[in-house]
Amino acid sequence: MTEISKPQKGDKMKAVAIHQFGGADEIQIQEFPIPEIAPDEVLIRVHTAGVGIWDAKEREGLFAKANGGKNPDFPKTLGREASGTILKIGNDVMHFHEGDKVYINGSPSPTANLYAEYATAKAKHVMPIPENLSMLEAGALPIAAITALTGLDDILKLQPHETIIIFGASGGLGHLAVQLAKTMGARVFGVASGKDGVDIVQKLGADGVVNGHDKHFIKTVKDFSPDGFDAALFTTGGKAANETMKMIKDCGRAAYPNGIDPEPKAIKGINLQAYSMNSSPEVYKKLNNLIEKDTFHVHIARSFPLEAAAEAHRQMNDHYVGKFVLEVI
Repeated sequence: MTEISKPQKGDKMKAVAIHQFGGADEIQIQEFPIPEIAPDEVLIRVHTAGVGIWDAKEREGLFAKANGGKNPDFPKTLGREASGTILKIGNDVMHFHEGDKVYINGSPSPTANLYAEYATAKAKHVMPIPENLSMLEAGALPIAAITALTGLDDILKLQPHETIIIFGASGGLGHLAVQLAKTMGARVFGVASGKDGVDIVQKLGADGVVNGHDKHFIKTVKDFSPDGFDAALFTTGGKAANETMKMIKDCGRAAYPNGIDPEPKAIKGINLQAYSMNSSPEVYKKLNNLIEKDTFHVHIARSFPLEAAAEAHRQMNDHYVGKFVLEVI
């Protein structure tokens, strides 16, 4: 790989920005000064930026409404997860070095700006890329993987040899949850979307999988675990998800991330809990440890150049499995 040179004072960068909330047509490429770092931050040359539904929600202004209706200063740079190379380190940062390859979870920051050639990030939300992941995969990893692990570990407290059903198993979050649950020692059944979704979940090592659009999918679920499931992770909702809820054992546990629409409906005897991502450094370390234990794959449905960010947002409305990314380098 070509050595990445440090930017000089006054240098500009390309970034994806919006000037007002709205649809994908609001997205444009713009030049900005390369940002300066605070003492607890690092400057990163972005390699890959993940594209997720949370970016669309931010673009539409839904996060601003949720935070009391206060709008950001426009133009607003989008992007909440990425991979890249550290170029500069703040004075208070002790555990990184220039040249380190890292992934970034910018979700906890209201000023996340990772759809860009260069970006700053709080060092506490930066982690080294596991050796068995590429830079491309790492850029799509942080939010979905951390959210999946929070659900499996913090909320469901999944134990080895338990049986779990993952609904939405071929999606950006679900296909990572399948692999993490397997590495944690669970018996995993996935409800996927479409034949391509079933294929990817099978390849990722699930013990069983069914297409959620199959009219016989409930029978397939029952045949896999006639006595029911110990736990369930829902990454999408709807009628099929609510039918799946009935397959959980009495007093079983179920969880779903805040923000999925529609939300799964609780039934008597099931402990159903909504949750938000745990963004602590301890969770990042646990995630890396699990990824490094076994073969791990982040499925990239499609990559786009930075200049095609608007098209990536439009295509999120179509069927796909895994994640979209922007390749910046």
